[in-house]
Amino acid sequence: MSLDIRGCGTALVTPFAKDGTLDVEAVRSLVDFQLREGIDFLVPCGTTGETPALEHEEFAGVIRVVVQEAAGKVPVIAGVGGNGTKKVCSQLQEVSALGVQGILSVAPYYNKPTQEGLYQHFKTIAESTELPIILYNVPSRTSSNIEPATVARLAKIPNIIGIKEASGSITQQMELLGMVGPDFRVFSGDDAYTFPLMALGGVGVISVISNLVPREMTTLAHLLLDGKYDEARKLNAKLLPLMRANFIETNPIPVKAALAMMGKIKEVYRLPLCPMKPENRAKLEKELVAQGLLQAQKV
Repeated sequence: MSLDIRGCGTALVTPFAKDGTLDVEAVRSLVDFQLREGIDFLVPCGTTGETPALEHEEFAGVIRVVVQEAAGKVPVIAGVGGNGTKKVCSQLQEVSALGVQGILSVAPYYNKPTQEGLYQHFKTIAESTELPIILYNVPSRTSSNIEPATVARLAKIPNIIGIKEASGSITQQMELLGMVGPDFRVFSGDDAYTFPLMALGGVGVISVISNLVPREMTTLAHLLLDGKYDEARKLNAKLLPLMRANFIETNPIPVKAALAMMGKIKEVYRLPLCPMKPENRAKLEKELVAQGLLQAQKV
């Protein structure tokens, strides 16, 4: 299966109802909002989707609802990863039957594999599916960094088509872009790195704040794809404070709080995630007002 994606994809939050169960209608509503605002693709069940806290049935349920609601209008790239290779391969078989167009697979966490272990892990899961796979490198969460040389090896496997790069190192990203071919898609995994990474040759971003501003983040990505750097620079400067505010605490705590303030979801998390500190919430609310996403509260 081929998949040519670029631009902006939203790392969707997973909405919960007040009783803590999956809020299916809110999932549908969020997908509809993303589609209306022109998002390029959707990524359910990633880090932002609180996937480690989802039950097996909920994990499949979220993906199923997103695929149904997207209805082929945009690709759905499901998060399927973990620190047990055999278990990931088993999940891939289940997810393949749900109608997704591709997979985002995070580096194994906690067991901290070597570079050879990372290569063998991703090679094994790639051989277990025909779906296109996007690697996900986020060392701050996994304690294992997929180094550029390892990515370059993996890029030779036909259905490993790209990477969500969230190392936080521009030097590493430059090295990576110099080692992979032009058909290997490098996406920013950090909103604030979208501009520099795409200016260096990346093809897009898998975004957190596009949960809130999908049209603006999609516009930013396409301005950069088109080489319109002056316009992109102005939009990036406008959005940067919102990017920073959404990482004032652990993702997805702030973005879920923001969506709740905007009336799009209930502000419900699953432990070990919990509500924001009041002082941080106030800072986030102030930025939402500044961005025109929320009206200032009258005192």
